[in-house]
Amino acid sequence: MPRIVITEFMDTDAVEWLSSRLDTHYGPTLVDEPDKLAPLLADCEALIVRNRTQVRPELLEQAPGLKVVGRLGVGLDNIDQPACAERGVQVIPATGANALAVAEYVICTAMMLLRGAYLSSDRVAAGEWPRPALSRGRELAGKTLGLAGFGGIGQLTAKLARGLGMETVAYDPYIEADAPVLAQTGTRLLDMDGLLAESDVISLHIPLTDETRNLFDAERIAAMRGGAVLINSARGGIIDEFALARALKDGHLAGAALDVFDKEPLAAGSVLADVPNLVLTPHIAGVTEESNTRVSRLIAERVAEALG
Repeated sequence: MPRIVITEFMDTDAVEWLSSRLDTHYGPTLVDEPDKLAPLLADCEALIVRNRTQVRPELLEQAPGLKVVGRLGVGLDNIDQPACAERGVQVIPATGANALAVAEYVICTAMMLLRGAYLSSDRVAAGEWPRPALSRGRELAGKTLGLAGFGGIGQLTAKLARGLGMETVAYDPYIEADAPVLAQTGTRLLDMDGLLAESDVISLHIPLTDETRNLFDAERIAAMRGGAVLINSARGGIIDEFALARALKDGHLAGAALDVFDKEPLAAGSVLADVPNLVLTPHIAGVTEESNTRVSRLIAERVAEALG
């Protein structure tokens, strides 16, 4: 039986690198095939997953010899860390390997939503010419980017934004006011109320916890500046999706981009369907050809090292 089981897609070169060293079973659709996954877990020592495989006590009980879980990404809300710790299972995230991909996603969508002209292709192709309406877009330079969460990805996003002429502010209760990284990135630390009041663009970079679920509810969204843009590439459930849809339809927000959702994939007829100035992507902000290579190789090497 394989020592390593991979349940979701992984860079081919990294899979081949692992397979040349350790008995490896690569099944990128195993996440949706529990009957096929169960017998593979019986003797495996390492499990490599992305965000859909739920590493809960039920799964851990099927893998009594499991020593390590490699996460092809950084979020760990699909992994029961206390349950892993109780069983002596090491959890390894790909910290930092996809940061640039996420930071670029934030900057790209912020520019697109502020400009407000890139969702009109169907109208132009149909013969319309909405030039006056689409000539009121805004430039990124001179705007204020508010970062809710100022870890590695938030910090890199701030650096990219500063390079394009933005001001940057951050809210993070775990960062001290005199932290060197604030001076290094030219970022001011604010409380949440200050972030909402000052930011033209707000980007979320926080984990989903009991404290952060629906952190951006109707009240907080209403407290954002009129015409602001909201971007979530962190975790679904942090934004109240109904409240966001209403704020976009009412025109309080100029736009929003969501890469993550409370329930993935979205159900047909979701509250987010047919909402103006809303960009929806399927949890891919951190996934590019380059980042997938970095993430996959990092996890392959660290899992192999953990298994000795």
